[in-house]
Formats: sequence, structure tokens, C-alpha cells
Amino acid sequence: MTGERFRLALMVVLAFGAAIGGVLIGRTWIAPSAPVESELHQLLHDDLRLDSGQQAKIEAIERQYALRRQALELELRADNARLASAIEAEHGYGPQVDAAVDASHHAMGELQKVTLEHIFAMRGVLRPDQATRFDAAVVKALTVKPQ
Repeated sequence: MTGERFRLALMVVLAFGAAIGGVLIGRTWIAPSAPVESELHQLLHDDLRLDSGQQAKIEAIERQYALRRQALELELRADNARLASAIEAEHGYGPQVDAAVDASHHAMGELQKVTLEHIFAMRGVLRPDQATRFDAAVVKALTVKPQ
């Protein structure tokens, strides 16, 4: 019986080791690339060498955007809950589902507009040489192909 317990314990340890190894391989070689927002954020805060006045203005713009984005994301969650209720009630694509989808699309569009306003507000703080690099990063972000 002791031999069986030893083999069982060895199998558990080996399985755990294989799982940890799989996670490490996945995080090292298969992990997705950084989100576009991170690239823009890094460019803005690390690479463009903003002066203290620019940093202060951009931080204020980012605080305002975070509040507006959070409100719209809450609206989207509420829209999703209404969509779920409509699907549950209609069990198909009926008028309630259609209205819930339209409401969700409206909130998504507002979020996109707010995001673009945020980007242009930040751009307005930059010097021409910084704005050129920022514009290139925004265009790249909007045209990058999904992996």
C-alpha cells in the first residue's frame, strides 16, 4: 500500500509541475501583446517627454475621461442586463430585443465619441513634434490587425 501512495503522490507532483510549466510557457511565449491603450499611454507618458505643464493638463483630461468612460460602461452593463431580460422574455429576436440592442449600440457609440474627444483633447496639449508621433501611434492603433 505504501508503494501505491508514493506513486499517487509522485503523479500529483508531476501533474502540478506540468500545469505550472504550461502556465509559464503560455505567459512567456503565447501571451497576447499589450493593449493599444497601453502603447498610447506609454508613448504619452514615457516617450514624448512632456513638460510639467503638459503632464498636469493631460492628467486632468485623463481624470475627466475616466469618469465619463466609467459612466458609459455602467450604462452598457445596464443595457446588457436589459438585453438579457428581453431575450429571456421573448426567446427570439423580437421588439424588446431589438430595442435593447439599439440602446446598447447607442451607448457604444457614445463611448467611442468620448474616447475620440479624449484623444483629441490630449493631442491639443502636445507640441507639433509630439503631435506627429502621437498621430502615428493613434493611426497604428486604429489600423492594427488582430492577431
